[in-house]
Parts: sequence; C-alpha cells; structure tokens
Amino acid sequence: MKLLPEILESAATIKAIRRDIHAHPELCFQENRTAEVIAKQLEAWGIKTHRGLGKTGVVGTIEGSLGKGKSIGLRADMDALPLQEHNHFEHASKHEGKMHACGHDGHVAMLLGAAEYLSKHRDFKGTVHLIFQPAEEGGGGAREMIRDGLFDLFPCDAIFGMHNWPGLAVGEFGVTPGPIMASSNEFVITVNGKGGHAALPHTSADPVFAASQMISALQGIITRNKRPIDAAVLSITQFHAGDASNIIPNSAWIGGTVRTFTHEVLDLIEMRLHQVAAAVAQAFDCSAEVEFSRNYPPTINHNNETEFAIEVMKELVGEHKVNPRIDPTMGAEDFAFMLQEKPGCYVFIGNGDGDHRSQGHGLGPCQLHNPCYDFNDELLPLGSSYWVKLVQRYLA
Repeated sequence: MKLLPEILESAATIKAIRRDIHAHPELCFQENRTAEVIAKQLEAWGIKTHRGLGKTGVVGTIEGSLGKGKSIGLRADMDALPLQEHNHFEHASKHEGKMHACGHDGHVAMLLGAAEYLSKHRDFKGTVHLIFQPAEEGGGGAREMIRDGLFDLFPCDAIFGMHNWPGLAVGEFGVTPGPIMASSNEFVITVNGKGGHAALPHTSADPVFAASQMISALQGIITRNKRPIDAAVLSITQFHAGDASNIIPNSAWIGGTVRTFTHEVLDLIEMRLHQVAAAVAQAFDCSAEVEFSRNYPPTINHNNETEFAIEVMKELVGEHKVNPRIDPTMGAEDFAFMLQEKPGCYVFIGNGDGDHRSQGHGLGPCQLHNPCYDFNDELLPLGSSYWVKLVQRYLA
C-alpha cells in the first residue's frame, strides 16, 4: 500500500476532525456547523473557498502551479441521518435523533486530508475543485448545487465520488463501469371505495380488500412484465386503512419504492403500476389514484473515467485489492445527478467488518444506516491518498 507519508503524519488531526463532525451531526440542508468547520480548514490552508451552493454546500478550489489545464472535481457528502445512535464511545452523537450512520463524516475528513496535502503540493497543471455537498440523504443536495451553478462556477472535465463500504475489507476498493447504484423512486396508491358496516360487506366497496389484492398483483410487474435479466425491486412498505375494527373504511392507501438500474425499466414499471392499480381497483368496484415520484436516477459510471480510477487504485493498493467488477447495489446515491452532467466515476472503499469500533459501541452490526455504525478511521489516510493520486495522475 503506497500511502503518502505527509498524509500519514496528519492522520491524527484529520481523525480528530472526523470525530468532531460525528459528535455534531446535522441533517440535510442544516449542515451549518459542518460547513463552517470545512470552510475554516480550507481557508487556513490557503484554499480559495466558496460557501452557500445548495444552501449549505462548500467548494474549495486549488490551482496548480504548472499553469492552466484540465479541471477535476472531487465530491464528499456531509449530512447525517435522522437516527438515534446506540453507540456510547466518546465521539458518539451529542444530538438526540441525529447520527452519522452512513460515514459522511469520514467522507468529509478524507477529502480534507487530500485538500491539506494538495494545498502544499501544487505541482500539477490545472484545477482541483473540492466539493462538499449537503443533503445526500434524500434531499438531493447534488441536484441543488447544480441548479445553483456548480459546474458553471466551477467547471469540471471529470467528477469523482467515493463511499465507504462495510463488508469490504480495509485496504480494498470496489467499482464497476456502468450502473453501480440504482435509481430511487417512491409511490403512493390511494384506493377509494365505499365504507360500511363490517358485518355487511356486500353493501360496501371494500378498499382494504382491493388494496390487499393490489399488493400481490404489483409483484407481477417484476416477475411477468420486465425481462428477467433486467434488475428491479418493487417493495410495498406501507399499508394504512381504517380506524375501527367494525367499520369498512372509505379509503386505504399503500406505499413503497421502486429501484432500477435503467430509465427504460423504470418507465415500464411506472406505466404498468398505473395500469395494474386502476384495473385491480375497478375489479372490486373501487378506484385508484397513483402518485409516483422519481427521486434519484441510477448512478452510472462512465467507462473511461472508471478505467482511469481503477489504474489509480491499483497503483495505490495493488491489483489484488481492487475489484473492478463489484456487484452493483440497489441503494441509491444523488452523486448520480453529477454523473448526468459530467463524466466520472463513483467507487467503494472498504470499511471492514466492524472490528475497529472501540469499547462502547452498540450491539448491532457496523452496517450503513444502522444505529451501531461508526466510520473506520483506518480509511482516512487511504482515502486521502486516493484523492491525491487521482488528481496527480489526471492533471499530470
């Protein structure tokens, strides 16, 4: 493993920043303290800093000393989750109901470690934009930064992102060309019928019964309408109806998510969802209203930039530590919006199996979005070194 000595020397400082951010989590578009910590560090290192894109986003710009050239964007997300932390170590969340359970505190710290190094070693030709993005967890902060002029103010020839990945060993990377994460979409189907007495169901049009049949019928879209080789998930996660055991309600509603790796499969599922809902409801003398929201598109890596990133990872940790065809995940990521605007690559960096957690962690696994999660500080020098080597090679 070829970690940069100066980054190793500053690891304790970056670790302290990471743990401070972990102890003070902030939800989407509320990352004011986090943005302040980031901006002050960048400015202290002599990095030109811009605040306020996407409400709370921060962008640092480093110009190379060898003149004008290409520009590269490196992105880290910085928001926390609305989750009560179960850990009790010293840097556990100090805010009830808020927790860095996805490692965004570590993502920020890794990019700050690279920023410090690059601020002192500007022997490259071109420009680096360090993008600290708010509101990845459902707020679409990447989209909001773009709408605020991110790529107009800070042009990027390529954009790169990274996420820690529990279960992948520390010192290993995973990536794949094409889709690496799925689109995220939500739907609500309201079934309207005619309420009545539970003892006299024949006088009613029961929306609960109709919605129950609808749950099974919707799975036929996945098993019978799309091609078996096209991955997709349709999950019903909510069913709400009625207020009393002896009353058939006037309406019921079901809700859930749809995840796909392509827009074409998503188009098919959305179309059939409307058709199936209407037909099943009509079969039981009810009607259906469908609300379908497309939240995040699929995260699709560009081939050239992915091959480039793979070479950098191999140089850093060795070929045997890089999985260039890792299985995509049905999780979603709003870095997808940036990859729709610019060529780039999103990679996974191994977070280990949880053994790094100190005394005082909760009883659960160290998985993303789990109240017992904690970012592995061993990753900090590795992630920072990856960012630096990516810049050095891209702007050579």
